[in-house]
Amino acid sequence: MNKVLPLMMMAATLTACGQSQPSETVDYLVAHPDRIKELQRQCKEDRAKVGDELCARTAEAANRRFFGDRPEQKSK
Repeated sequence: MNKVLPLMMMAATLTACGQSQPSETVDYLVAHPDRIKELQRQCKEDRAKVGDELCARTAEAANRRFFGDRPEQKSK
């Protein structure tokens, strides 16, 4: 009985967690220009909701794409 309670609590905790959103790094965003556009729109409309960190990563990814640091260019 003593071992069942902690296992049940752990199972309940893990169930409540759910799926986390994929980490949207600058490299990920550079490879996904549609996501950059979506995040730029969200940052423009409600930056507080999106968060300064994600908006900064989005801006960095947009700059890298604009100045030519794109994955499709590296394969040539």
